[in-house]
Amino acid sequence: MRSSLLALALLLPFAGCGAAEDSRQTVDFWAMGAEGERALPLIQEFEAAHPDIHIRVEQVPWNAAHEKLLTAFAGNSLPDVCQLGNTWIAEFAALGALEDLTERVEMSSDIDKRDYFAGVWNSNVVAGLTMGLPWYVDTRLLFYRTDLLKAAGHDKPPATWAEWMQALRDVQARQPPGSYAILLPVNEFEQPMILGLEVGAEMLRDNAQYGNFSGERFREAFRFYVNIFREGLAPKLSNTRISNVWQEFERGTFAMYITGPWNVGEFRRRMSPGMEDKWSTAPWPRPPHGPASSNAGGASLVLFKNSPHKDAAWEFIKFLQQPRQQIRFNELTGNLPPGQKAWQDSGLLDDKKFAAFYEQLKNVTPAPAAPEWEQIMTGEFVKTAEAVINGGADMDEALKALDDKVNQLLEKRRWMLARKSASPTFEH
Repeated sequence: MRSSLLALALLLPFAGCGAAEDSRQTVDFWAMGAEGERALPLIQEFEAAHPDIHIRVEQVPWNAAHEKLLTAFAGNSLPDVCQLGNTWIAEFAALGALEDLTERVEMSSDIDKRDYFAGVWNSNVVAGLTMGLPWYVDTRLLFYRTDLLKAAGHDKPPATWAEWMQALRDVQARQPPGSYAILLPVNEFEQPMILGLEVGAEMLRDNAQYGNFSGERFREAFRFYVNIFREGLAPKLSNTRISNVWQEFERGTFAMYITGPWNVGEFRRRMSPGMEDKWSTAPWPRPPHGPASSNAGGASLVLFKNSPHKDAAWEFIKFLQQPRQQIRFNELTGNLPPGQKAWQDSGLLDDKKFAAFYEQLKNVTPAPAAPEWEQIMTGEFVKTAEAVINGGADMDEALKALDDKVNQLLEKRRWMLARKSASPTFEH
């Protein structure tokens, strides 16, 4: 009898622990790349403040994320919360997979959308509805060698396209054979896309149903981009041909480079300490008409419509949106905060190389809100740009042919929008 009671007494604590754990709501959270692991301290802090909620993290490699999400959608096995690249928001909204957060945001005293960079916030808005909240932000701007520009007669970074082209020419005139004024990898679509965003080009027209790369405004931007190569100011190379960008930048193989905030730390780690005062960053030069805009990049947090734990998941999303958590996430990952208060409180503005990103983020533009956008740019657009730059294809004819290919890719989108318009009950 005593042995039975002793065994029962030993089992009770473990039974209690299991019961307590079972009573918690488990919120499944998919994070891409290393974000989930690096965010663990924040998750632990959230769970300590919310003992009735457990966050179960699954790390998904970026290169497998899109297919995994679509497979999970088809199998009705999506998580509660997910990190999405903001260019994917439109696609999953079109599938009807995302929970509309508009009312929750409006009712929340913890979230003030006026604190967010407007262009980044708008990348989460589809058809006037808030479908995600920015988790971190990203954009691209000009990295440049201050010493090489100064030697070419430019004490300041170029502020306009005209100044930029002149600076490129002046730097190139001093470069030794095999070196260039700027590196613009021909297999990267972001640079010509941003030039298009700057001039207000509608790259997809009529509610993103048709390609419009042959439109007047994008042709203006693309001509500027192509002329950089035609004047020999940039090498006609893909990024796979550049083995060590940081080393080549230090050597002066190129004096300018368009890249993102992740490279601030990389440049500092990989270049000699003496280089710190020989390079800096600057917002995009502005076009003849329009502001000096750039792309609204980054990742967002979404709540899936079929989540059985929406209230608990929303508490987790709100927690990660607080300025204090934005700052902590920046410290853990190096990713830039989406809120301006977090920037001001974090000390990032004291670093002039990051301060340029803050200024640029005040003027960023989302890419067209079409699920096919990424496929269009990484596939057909890159092929077209390389054909013009390397193959000497006629620019106007190439852009018209690109529109034809894009129109074929958007055929399903036109069918879906037409069906939705014809039937009020059809869910897009």
